[in-house]
Amino acid sequence: MFGKGEYIVYGTTGVCQVRDITAMTADGSGQEKLYYVLEPVGVAGSRIMTPVEGNKSVLRPVLSREEAYRLIDDIREVAQLRITDDKQRESRYKEALKTCDCREWVGIIKTLYVRKKDRLARGKRLTEVDERYLKKAKDNLYRELSIPLEIPAADVERFIAQRIDGGQEVLEDLR
Repeated sequence: MFGKGEYIVYGTTGVCQVRDITAMTADGSGQEKLYYVLEPVGVAGSRIMTPVEGNKSVLRPVLSREEAYRLIDDIREVAQLRITDDKQRESRYKEALKTCDCREWVGIIKTLYVRKKDRLARGKRLTEVDERYLKKAKDNLYRELSIPLEIPAADVERFIAQRIDGGQEVLEDLR
């Protein structure tokens, strides 16, 4: 069970802070259940109520400082998503986001960077679907890493680039 004030990752919502834990009768059974009151990071005034037990969405703690550094140091080794059929592209992005796994989020970012580069070379832009999932993967990753690194989410991309080889190339790979 998570405690008040802790930061967690909640499904595709991403990083949330546990604002409260409260007992409620919500399912018509008459029995009280414990619920987390979550506040998504970066979404002022938004609240989510979700059961402490029997939750259908992923609930996990954010990465520790050591795990965050390890992930950043391993970014070059994280594989792109394997997408063999363009018709399955969006469902593969959704599947990767739902895992709540930072490595999957990095995989989305890397996949879409390569796709963007290829499309630009052919005089095309990323599709709206690609742009949406790229933004979501970056938002989730950078918000999560900002907690253990104790820096604003807006600075995470630059932090990653500087940590990896002083990294202009890495910064471009993340765009």
